[in-house]
Amino acid sequence: MPDLKPITALGGDRARRLHDGALELEENTELALASLALRRGVTQPAPFGIDLPGPGVWAQSDEIAAFWTGPAQWMVEGQKRADSDLASELAALCPGCSVTEQTDGFAAFEIRSSAGEMPILQLMAKLVNIDPIRFPSGSATRTGLEHMSVFVIRRAAHHIAILGMRSAAGSIWHALEKQILRIGDRKP
Repeated sequence: MPDLKPITALGGDRARRLHDGALELEENTELALASLALRRGVTQPAPFGIDLPGPGVWAQSDEIAAFWTGPAQWMVEGQKRADSDLASELAALCPGCSVTEQTDGFAAFEIRSSAGEMPILQLMAKLVNIDPIRFPSGSATRTGLEHMSVFVIRRAAHHIAILGMRSAAGSIWHALEKQILRIGDRKP
């Protein structure tokens, strides 16, 4: 039997990082994801103590968070839980709901600013069709990034996350890196 070695969405043996100026980009290899959908007649649960948010909102409780993805549908995140079975835990907490494992289907990228929110606002203005001023902390939405569909989460004023299909991880990284280098100290 061959020895199998796990790799990240970008093909490495560890998370890729880029630091330029005030911005830091990091591949988040520790994020677990599971989708949750209500079935007809089921009362909306509060898994892990989270009141599941409405459209455009991201809610967090400790290392678990959730954001709305459609009517009666959410994506649930587990920070530092990629090696766990978040979907099974979620299904046990939400009887009668449809839960699907999503961890390996997505790539997650965290972008932080050491200089407050201004570099994040500049980056968002260049990357996505979202008015960054009207997208405060605790916001989440699906939008386009170049030719790809992604989720954008504003985790804090100085921190956003981009979640996209794992098959597009290299293209997403390239788009993020290109804009960060344009905003940072170096000009490409």
